[in-house]
Amino acid sequence: MEMRNSSGGPKKISGLGGGGGGERDMAHVIHKVPAGDGPYVRAKHAQVVQKDPEAAIVWFWKAINAGDRVDSALKDMAVVMKQLDRSEEAIEAIKSFRGRCSKNAQESLDNVLIDLYKKCGKVDEQIELLRQKLRMIYQGEAFNGKPTKTARSHGKKFQVSIQQEMSRILGNLGWAYMQKTNYIAAEVVYRKAQMIDPDANKACNLGLCLIKQARYDEARSVLEKVLWAEFPGSEDIRTRNRAEELLLDLESRQPPPLMSNVVDLQIMEDEFVNGLEELESKWGPLRPKRLPIFEQISNFKDQLAC
Repeated sequence: MEMRNSSGGPKKISGLGGGGGGERDMAHVIHKVPAGDGPYVRAKHAQVVQKDPEAAIVWFWKAINAGDRVDSALKDMAVVMKQLDRSEEAIEAIKSFRGRCSKNAQESLDNVLIDLYKKCGKVDEQIELLRQKLRMIYQGEAFNGKPTKTARSHGKKFQVSIQQEMSRILGNLGWAYMQKTNYIAAEVVYRKAQMIDPDANKACNLGLCLIKQARYDEARSVLEKVLWAEFPGSEDIRTRNRAEELLLDLESRQPPPLMSNVVDLQIMEDEFVNGLEELESKWGPLRPKRLPIFEQISNFKDQLAC
């Protein structure tokens, strides 16, 4: 795959030709672009320095085909494609070429795939991949058998434990179940995630899940704990604002407790009376031999309880 100019010849990218070594050396220092002159370095130069994502994709393809830092080239290309709303193409690229990548790169490629599935609305594929990652953790295959791994965010490296990774995956799985309106499954995995490594964001998601099930008192309890700063991350203003918004939504959905009780009592009374009338018509006038009737009333009360 090659980018061409209007005359049909290969398009030259400024600073990436034979005389651009000095510029790339400076970019290596200023922009933390890797040093060298191979296609992967040129791809990163186009992506980071020149801000030309289309040219970067061309060079990433060249790097993959040339076997130049394939692990990084495939992952970085998929990220750039996602930014250009070419997520479907990125998914196919990862599926087609991940076999050329090392074993150590597979987990990070899975993480990119999950983001791409989410971007494309492929919820079923997202759920299946998240389940697969959980199975790897349970079987001791995640992190290449190590208790921690080094992750990177915004250019900074930090350590992630197996527990933190499992909680993160469960949180993503809960959100995927929410998109499928499977709120019971979402609740189960959110609660499991909070048991392992609690945080305020997942608490808000659990609160939303409970609201969707009309379990307002439980939702209020969870969301109030966010405002009371009982979870890590509760100090984040966006998370606190979200908790407050969910509480307001909860209050708008939940009827006043006293009125709710009166309405429920009236409904139960009406249904109970109707049930008795139906039983009388079936069994005839009530007689001292009451066992069959009480059996039916017991069943009726069980139905009401359900």
